[in-house]
Amino acid sequence: MRSDKIKKGLDKAPSRSLLRAAGLKDEDFNKPFIGIANSWNDIVPGHVHLNKLADAVREGIEEAGGVAFTFGVPGVCDGIAMGHQGMRYSLVSRETIADCCEIMVQSHSLDGWVGVTNCDKITPGMLMAVGRVDIPAVILTGGPMEAGNLDGAPADLQSVFEAMGQFKAGKLDEEAVHRVECAACPGEGSCSGLFTANTMACLTEVMGLSLQGCGTMMAIDPRKIELAKETGRKIVELVRKGKNPRSMVGEASIRNAVRVDMAIGGSTNTALHIPAIAREFGVDIDLDIFDTISREIPHITSLRPGGPYHMRHLEEAGGIPAVLNRLLPFIEDTETVGGTNLKAIASSAQVLNDEVLRPLDRPYHLEGGIAILKGNLAPEGSVIKQSAVSESMLRFTGEARVFDSESDAMDAIMAGDIQGGMVVVIRYEGPKGAPGMPEMLSPTSLIAGMGLSESVALITDGRFSGATRGGSIGHVCPEAYDKGPIAAVRDGDMITIDIPDRKLEVDLSEAEIESRLTEVEPIDKAPRGVLKKYRQLVNSASKGAYLD
Repeated sequence: MRSDKIKKGLDKAPSRSLLRAAGLKDEDFNKPFIGIANSWNDIVPGHVHLNKLADAVREGIEEAGGVAFTFGVPGVCDGIAMGHQGMRYSLVSRETIADCCEIMVQSHSLDGWVGVTNCDKITPGMLMAVGRVDIPAVILTGGPMEAGNLDGAPADLQSVFEAMGQFKAGKLDEEAVHRVECAACPGEGSCSGLFTANTMACLTEVMGLSLQGCGTMMAIDPRKIELAKETGRKIVELVRKGKNPRSMVGEASIRNAVRVDMAIGGSTNTALHIPAIAREFGVDIDLDIFDTISREIPHITSLRPGGPYHMRHLEEAGGIPAVLNRLLPFIEDTETVGGTNLKAIASSAQVLNDEVLRPLDRPYHLEGGIAILKGNLAPEGSVIKQSAVSESMLRFTGEARVFDSESDAMDAIMAGDIQGGMVVVIRYEGPKGAPGMPEMLSPTSLIAGMGLSESVALITDGRFSGATRGGSIGHVCPEAYDKGPIAAVRDGDMITIDIPDRKLEVDLSEAEIESRLTEVEPIDKAPRGVLKKYRQLVNSASKGAYLD
């Protein structure tokens, strides 16, 4: 076992002595050492219950004859970090989480580990560490929150952000906003729509790195504790069999994840996370795979933010196994940590609601959830959640209103300076420019709440929340800080968005763009600390914004 490096032989007496101080006894030194990366904290609602799950994982490990060691991992709540300096740290935390897991697993020569996780960057960060370290590992995601209830109607975090827009438009008063605020997030779990956290939980299950049913099982479901115990038992089994993640997860697993992502209409943030995770597994993919698969796989469920359903509905329709059943003609057979291959899971699953999870010949949209747009404004690509765009916005031409920060754009929106027919351009919010590529739910929600989502588009070299809907295009590459074409756009330029034809263009000649770029002096926000280091290392969003 790997852990023999710290527990076998006379020369390891010092490390054994320290382990005894942590509670180990003679009989423990013949058992596999299993880490539990626990991202519990009591500020993130998706994480407040994770100690219970980590304790159950420990029980399972010990039942199976292993020794469990728990260590902490940071977690950022994107909703709380939204709209201020804190959001610059969210994507950065993905790399930090991967590093934390690598450091703890490698420095203590653990034989295997379990990631107890939830929420937007924590799950991707742990998945990156799984591929990078390549020792037996299982991920346990904490489960979705229930939707809130407001006068008999469902509500969620997206409802609160959009209520702010309705307030600014004079459609709601302060008391009404307060009622939405108090109803939208009723308890523990990751936010209840198909936002980034739940998208990544679903895709973790598809990649075979969590046990069957884990991705959509609700946070409050009592079965979650037993699933956690089984996860603990399973990791010990994988260690004894020597089943490393890279032997199970390869290019086919990644393609399957993208197929399910397209079918369920997942968050645009997967276009950052999947390439970065794939890279750690030795698989090289780019944005083009999303667009290729999106043209093949229809969108078969309509969850928030673009549709009426929440994660509870997908769970009751059969969860990810039922989605795989729908996609069976497209699914490639791959291994899973549970021991049952993916096609067998798909074949044995049942769809329990034909409206929540429609058949392939009656989809909500003929194409998948994400589209990749290119053109003279985004030569390396940009990303939009096309399943959350209304028919009237699929093709749109408007006049640019350009802002060099999210805060400047917010001021203009709240002041009523944004009118129908405009394209709001927010730049210098990319991986290097911000730095940290902040998520921007506030401007998109304000525009939706003000009734402008059918007549105003937004584009940015930053990114949009998984809860964003409408004509919101993110990840414009190259970014403004790297003097990409978005840096050349000026107020009044005409921008054309053509989602069916996958185009994002500004009505300027290449010569005019190049001429303007010679005059551009990129804005330097002079970051310090971790943000300064991140800027120096981060790659393009089109490559997953990984650290090179």
